[in-house]
Amino acid sequence: MAKNRFSSGDGPSQRQLRVGELIRRTLSDVLIRAEVHDPDLNKISITVGEVRCSPDLKVATVYVAPLGGTLGGESGQAMLAALRRHSGELRHHVSKGLTTKSTPELRFRLDDTFDRLDETRRMFSDETVQRDIAKRDDDDDDADALG
Repeated sequence: MAKNRFSSGDGPSQRQLRVGELIRRTLSDVLIRAEVHDPDLNKISITVGEVRCSPDLKVATVYVAPLGGTLGGESGQAMLAALRRHSGELRHHVSKGLTTKSTPELRFRLDDTFDRLDETRRMFSDETVQRDIAKRDDDDDDADALG
């Protein structure tokens, strides 16, 4: 197969992004409407943060997090177990919204984006880092004045 001349690197293709977004929206709608008949799954508000598809669109990794909860502990693991238990039914719901030849296998992972964001904020609030940022800004201002 010929290489796409518009490809700009190793990132996901437009098709991967489009299919991933369709899957994310469909799963969000299914979970909001509680179309899966499982009390364990329906009592948890779940955020579907991102869906990454493999290049061949056979596997979709779904990043989920409990709404307002933390990833650690039993709530995150219970949520993952319930989603994995119903992955076939969820895949069936996703297949209704896709026009692709086949529906990707759904793999669920905990989304740690918010935890990493908190860690980044904590790191930037450290006084040593603040001092280094201020010093760098002063150096940039001096270089601008000379140039």
